Amino acid sequence: MQIFSTFENHIFLEIAISNLEKIGIKSEDIYAVPLDNREESRKIFDTLHRSDGISLIDIAMPLATVFAVVTASIGFKLAWGPIYWGLIGAVGGFMIGFLIRLIIVLKTTKKKHRLKGRQSEVILIVDCDETKGEAVEKILWEHFALGLAKVIK
Repeated sequence: MQIFSTFENHIFLEIAISNLEKIGIKSEDIYAVPLDNREESRKIFDTLHRSDGISLIDIAMPLATVFAVVTASIGFKLAWGPIYWGLIGAVGGFMIGFLIRLIIVLKTTKKKHRLKGRQSEVILIVDCDETKGEAVEKILWEHFALGLAKVIK
């Protein structure tokens, strides 16, 4: 039986490994693999296959509507008429809103984004007999494993 678990890189991982050795698991049957966590900055523009949930047009669309209505109303008194001025106002409002949101996103994403909460930093793989499986599971959960999975051979 193999038991896979994930841990933060913490002293509890070392204690869990020593407790596993105390119950008879050989050190050759315990594998600790460190993970490389993503620390690159987010991309601003979404693609068809990836979206980060940040919208750049959530401010731009209402501003485009407001500017279109206001400039179309004023356009009745101006030379080009309400249609042209409404379109000019819509484009101008959209651009202003887009730039405001873009500046906000760029300022808040200057820091490198990490996942919120706890992150898995080490995968611990334990080869053991099915008779020791419950004890190994108990030890791993007691020492703050973030996740656990069993594979029976």
